[in-house]
Amino acid sequence: MTEKKDAVDFGKNNFSTESILESISDGVFTVDMSWNITYFNRAAEEITGISRAEAVGRRCSDVFRSSICEGSCFLKKTIESGDSVINKPCFIINSEGEKIPVTISTAVLRNEKGFISGGAETFRDLRDLESLKKRLGGDGSAGEMNSRSPLMLRIFNILPAIASSRSTVLIEGDTGTGKEVLARTIHKLSCNPDSPFIAVNCGALPDTLLESELFGYKKGAFTGAGSDKPGRFALAGNGTIFLDEIGEISSALQVRLLRVLQERLYEPLGGIASEKTEARVIAATNRNLTQLVKEGKFREDLYYRINIIRLELPPLRERKEDIPVFTEKFIEKYNRLQGKNVKGAAPEVYTALTEYEWPGNVRELENIIERAFVICSDDQIELKHIPDEILGKTAVKNGKKGSISEIINLNETEIITEVIRKHSGNYTAASRELGIHRATLYRKIKKLNIKL
Repeated sequence: MTEKKDAVDFGKNNFSTESILESISDGVFTVDMSWNITYFNRAAEEITGISRAEAVGRRCSDVFRSSICEGSCFLKKTIESGDSVINKPCFIINSEGEKIPVTISTAVLRNEKGFISGGAETFRDLRDLESLKKRLGGDGSAGEMNSRSPLMLRIFNILPAIASSRSTVLIEGDTGTGKEVLARTIHKLSCNPDSPFIAVNCGALPDTLLESELFGYKKGAFTGAGSDKPGRFALAGNGTIFLDEIGEISSALQVRLLRVLQERLYEPLGGIASEKTEARVIAATNRNLTQLVKEGKFREDLYYRINIIRLELPPLRERKEDIPVFTEKFIEKYNRLQGKNVKGAAPEVYTALTEYEWPGNVRELENIIERAFVICSDDQIELKHIPDEILGKTAVKNGKKGSISEIINLNETEIITEVIRKHSGNYTAASRELGIHRATLYRKIKKLNIKL
C-alpha cells in the first residue's frame, strides 16, 4: 500500500499536503493517464466504504460506479481540456450498493515539466442534507404542497380535518407566501375535490364591480346589463370560493358578505329574490385584521364570522429549510416550460439564498429562479446567475465561502431547537420524533452549540 501511495507526486511539500488531504471531510482521489487511482484519502474511504488498499491501482470507474462514468465523466473532460469543474452534482455507488448524492470538483495534475500526468477529483457527501429532509421533515407534503419546516408541518397535520369540514377558513400571511396554494390544497383534500374552485382578488376590483362579480346581476340592473350574469358564488356551486385580500373590501360590501356567511343567502344586483349558496368560503389577507377592527375599518362581526378556522402562513425567512425544496421545484418547473436540462444549483447558491431575508417570500424566490433560467446556459445555476441585489445582502458577496454543510447546520439547528421546544425540553420525546437515538441528539446539540 505504501508503494502505491508513493505514486502520487505532491511536490516538495509532500508531507504537509498529504496531511491536509487526510484531514479534510471531502473525499479526494487522483488518477494517472490510464485512469488508475494513485491516491485515495481517508474521507474517500469513509464515503465509499472502500479501503485505500482496495482502491489504489484500480480504475476509478470500477471503484465509484458513478452516474457520470459512462460518457460524461467530468474528470475526463478536465484532463482533455485542462479546465476545472466546480461543484457538479451526481451520484456514486458505495460498497454496499447504496446510491450516494455528491458534488464533485476536478483539476489536472502536472509533472515537473508541466505536462499533464493525471487528474484529481474531490467529492462532497450530500447524504446529510438528503437525510435531513427525510428524517426531520417527515412526509413533508399535503396535496401538492411540500415543506420541511416544522411551522408548515403543523399546518399539514391538521389540513385533513380542516378540509373535511365546511367551516369558513381565514388564511393570514405576507404577500407571496402561498395563500392561494394553501386554499387550493384544502379544496383538493375536501370531500368535493372535483367541484369548482373559484378565486376572487377582492383588492383588484372597485367596489361596485366586485359586488356584481361576487353576486352576479339580473338583466336591466344597470346600463349595459342585457342579460342575466351569474356571480362567483353561483359559479362555485357546492365547491369553494376563495376571497383573497378580504381586508380591502368596503364597509358596505362587508355587510352583504356577512349575510352570506350567516344565512347562506345573497341577492344579485337588480334581483328581487334571494338565492342560496352552498359554497365554502376561504378568505385570505396580508393585513392585520385585528388592528383593522380596532381602527373601525373592518367589521368585528364579520371578522369573527370568517375567523372560525385561522391558519397563519409563515414568511420564507422563518422557514428557510424550505428554500432547497422550492428551488428544486422551480428548477423542475422551468426545465419543463423552457425545454432546458438544468440539473440543480451550486451549493454556494443555496447558501446565498439561505442568507437572504426574502421580503417577497416564495414568489420572489420563483422570480429569481426564472431569471436564472433566462441567463443560464450551463447545466447548473451558479452565483453569477443570481441578481447582485440578492448577493449584496448576503455574506457570500462579502467573501464568505458557502458550503452545503452550512445549510445543513443551519437547518438542523433550527429544526432540532423547534422540536425540543415543542416537547418542552423532553429529549426522549424529541429524539423519538426526529428518528434518532437520544445520545445522537445530545451529540448534535453539543456539535452545533445549540443554546436552549
